[in-house]
Amino acid sequence: MNSPIFSFQRLQLFVTVLSSSIAAAHFNIPRLSPTLGTILEQPEILSASVSKDLQTFYYPQTLDHFNYRPESYSAFQQRYVMNFKHWGGANASAPILAYLGAEAPLDDDLTVIGFLNENAIHFKALLVYIEHRYYGKSIPFGSREEAFKNASTRGYFNSAQAITDYAEIIMHIKKKLHAFYSPVIVIGGSYGGMLASWFRLKYPHVALGALASSAPILYFDDIKLQPEGGYYSVVTKDFREASETCYQTIQKSWSEIDKVASEPQGLSTLSKKFKTCYPLTSSSELKSFLVLMYAYAAQYDRPPRYPVTAVCGGIDGASSIGSEVDTLSKIFAGVVAYYKNRSCYVNPTANASETDIGWRWQRCSEMVIPISIGNGTMFEPSPFDLKRFMNRCESFYGVPPRPHWITSYYGGHTQFCRI
Repeated sequence: MNSPIFSFQRLQLFVTVLSSSIAAAHFNIPRLSPTLGTILEQPEILSASVSKDLQTFYYPQTLDHFNYRPESYSAFQQRYVMNFKHWGGANASAPILAYLGAEAPLDDDLTVIGFLNENAIHFKALLVYIEHRYYGKSIPFGSREEAFKNASTRGYFNSAQAITDYAEIIMHIKKKLHAFYSPVIVIGGSYGGMLASWFRLKYPHVALGALASSAPILYFDDIKLQPEGGYYSVVTKDFREASETCYQTIQKSWSEIDKVASEPQGLSTLSKKFKTCYPLTSSSELKSFLVLMYAYAAQYDRPPRYPVTAVCGGIDGASSIGSEVDTLSKIFAGVVAYYKNRSCYVNPTANASETDIGWRWQRCSEMVIPISIGNGTMFEPSPFDLKRFMNRCESFYGVPPRPHWITSYYGGHTQFCRI
């Protein structure tokens, strides 16, 4: 079976989802999780039992790898999982494939990523899955409430700490298993792929190589090897290839939404038309929902469902009923085609997931990916406003983002162009 990480179609580089084309878009939560598409399309995957071949362990992880203050020596239990089924053993110097967890609990990855299992058979490899700090069961300070209490407790939540966690655990495993000569390949997708790339740069003595799938490592600071609006240009290309009429309907829907919203009781009309879970307080709530839906559909456009085709089928199908169908009714038909029949859609008050909470902090601290929406797409143009983004993040968290940190710490144009 194809792995969710390694079977993305057409969005090989631009695997990052920004959540809105409106003015507040860049403060909303982009999600990179490679398993998210599978979970959205196949919610039953969450109840799948973890293979009996997987063994769970906990490592007493150092809270702060880069300081010698007394509190830095505090430890938390970090979860990792191993599968020995196909391993050739330390005596044979059989390899270790280490999956680096990303911005989500580890559980979902264990049930949907087939790539590691398939290759473990071929290479007689030991499989190791390591959970990212502050997600799942790898929470410092004893609880999620304490870990996310303020900027001081969240301050230990960053990629540099995370990859050092991975280095400690991998070296611990090699020592424990006497696997000193077993080569390690670190693997990740999306944000996890970024971590794999950076791990190989920072810890070449630990990992012989890295496989980074769909990792937007060149989408930071002033690298600009890809246009800022590149992601949404690719999303648009996907929809336009699926259906020209679908593309045109989406393109003109934004002005229709604003037109209806400006009328007396317009937001109430939109709420009813789109069966929102709560009355809309602005048209931007609806727009944000739709932009995110289209982005998810394109990012995870794979068989058997092919979400882009499904959405366009709903939009175009509404036109073939016989009578004249207005633009927003067509758009709503696309929503139903994607999410299936539900009692309501567009829920701005829905409970935030671990990924929502965790990635929002990461986005507002170091993961400042300046993706905008340019002209010539099916979306409304929305340039990335760094100053506004930083002000909003600082007002929310009490500390400003560091927009140049990633390229300062990991390198940028020169380093990665040579890989």
